[in-house]
Amino acid sequence: MALEIYNSLTKQIEKFTPIEENKVKYYSCGPTVYDTAHIGNFRAYITVDILKRTLSFLGYNVDHVMNLTDVDDKTIKRSIVENTSLKDITEKYTSIFFEDLDSLNLIRANDYTKATDYIDQMIDMISTLLDKGFAYKTDDGSVYFDISSYKDYGQLTNVDMSQMLANAQNRIKSDEYEKEQVEDFALWKSYDKDDGDVFWDSPFGKGRPGWHIECSAMAKAKLGETIDIHSGGVDNKFPHHENEIAQSECANGVKFANYFLHNEHILVDNKKMSKSLGNFYRLEDVSSMVSDILAFKYLVLTTHYRKQLNFTKDSLLAADNTLTNLKKHIREIYTEEKGSAIASYMSSFKEALESDLNTSLALAKMWDMIKDTAHTSADRYATLMEMDKVLGLRLDHIKPENIEVSQDIIDLAESRLEAKKNKNYEQADVFRDKIKELGYEILDLPDDKYKIIKP
Repeated sequence: MALEIYNSLTKQIEKFTPIEENKVKYYSCGPTVYDTAHIGNFRAYITVDILKRTLSFLGYNVDHVMNLTDVDDKTIKRSIVENTSLKDITEKYTSIFFEDLDSLNLIRANDYTKATDYIDQMIDMISTLLDKGFAYKTDDGSVYFDISSYKDYGQLTNVDMSQMLANAQNRIKSDEYEKEQVEDFALWKSYDKDDGDVFWDSPFGKGRPGWHIECSAMAKAKLGETIDIHSGGVDNKFPHHENEIAQSECANGVKFANYFLHNEHILVDNKKMSKSLGNFYRLEDVSSMVSDILAFKYLVLTTHYRKQLNFTKDSLLAADNTLTNLKKHIREIYTEEKGSAIASYMSSFKEALESDLNTSLALAKMWDMIKDTAHTSADRYATLMEMDKVLGLRLDHIKPENIEVSQDIIDLAESRLEAKKNKNYEQADVFRDKIKELGYEILDLPDDKYKIIKP
């Protein structure tokens, strides 16, 4: 079996075939660094991480680029509200983003492209679109993309063509809008006094780029005219990804991306997350509710990325308890003895991932393996370490705790072992219960060995 993923562009599951053998050119939408990212954003970034880790696990060399939107309507508005520079605002939230990224053990991209570093490339692409007749300049110096000039506009999100034609030459300057508002969108926004000191000189006049042209220009600059995979949350489908396709394919004359991958939303108590409803969570909020922030990552992995995930405090705590239980099992099977990954379990784990990143099934295969005592602890531990290269739960950090055990408890353990050898299982259970009453547990190992642990 080979990797199969759902391609939002074709609306079907397809076998993944990269442009270049064993190499993947991957661009994903990153944060707009005007505020701290919320857990919905991080579901997208966890999906990115699982896809990257899976591709690497399957032998691909992944060149991953993620953008950092450091100039747009939101960032400028935030800098004005806080009475500080655009640079100070975006650097502050970029730093917080990376801290959150690391806390979830998400592998960093090969490149993080800041929009403000690629203004020249954006101007060049806009100029090309003007020269080819796909864009036009308005009296105020702004430049808009002419959606009626591109016959394939709407291919990603099934935009109503009659609505599009009705709105032809109507213009929308905002970065974000709904499908019902499909209109010519801004490539270059002429300077507005409300933008303060945020502007660049260009052949079209003083101003700044629209949000959508930023990703098209940066993807081309770092990965070329056609990329293998582009991903983001479902909210990026329209207008952002739809507009990226239009700009890129009209400017470059070739297909923009062969595969589009989108993860679904996170709901909170079956409601859309919003500040007004008081159900808006950031990672720091979640961290205060669990023993390990990776419990949130585990929770995300229990639901397929194309299904909505209903986040509740109970579901988070259940994931935290499951992760704690997983750590307990790891301490039980941990050994310095070198083992080998169990081929049958690695095969079923791989098949789950190749089936459109079925992480919930992959986790189930992991648990089946852990509990399969027909295999040695060394082999189960080795298998778990291989699986965690994809799951990214930092399981290699879990080691047995060094505990001091009194001679009384050791004597009880030895008495239990002797009772078991004599097949006096009822008496053995009595010794086990006494050990448990004293705050310890005894784990049976092969060859009449045992381990005493603190649960």
